[in-house]
Amino acid sequence: MLRSGKVSDTYFDKYQFEADPRLLRDIAQEMASLVPRHAQVLAGPEMGGIPIVTMLSQITGLPAAFIRKEPKEYGTCRYAEGASLVGRRFVLVEDVVSSGGAIVDALTKLRADNLSPDAALCVIDRETGGREALAAAGLPLRALFTYSQVAGV
Repeated sequence: MLRSGKVSDTYFDKYQFEADPRLLRDIAQEMASLVPRHAQVLAGPEMGGIPIVTMLSQITGLPAAFIRKEPKEYGTCRYAEGASLVGRRFVLVEDVVSSGGAIVDALTKLRADNLSPDAALCVIDRETGGREALAAAGLPLRALFTYSQVAGV
């Protein structure tokens, strides 16, 4: 079952590529070409975006921010941790995009604070409506791979 509640007969075990340091580095090196030249910060929604954005930050030299689903009730009490997004051009970085729901959720919080990413990047676009949902929200999606490419469809 996907985050959206839809059932899929294809499961991408993203933790296999996120947990393998060489594979994660290789993915980040390839994803670096998707980062807009004007980007100043890379922001990754928890949990899947965190390993990707951290390694992509290492490869590009751009600072990273981490977007929580909910702010902690202690410490900084912020939903965006790490590099500041205020007044900076940034992109959201995710591992797998299905419906786009996690990015749309992050986008809602960000826009409520007058923060707006320039694009969303992902390792795999499942081609199940995420790109369209993000486009409807005014956010283009750039994917390293699509489901069709990975599955050989």
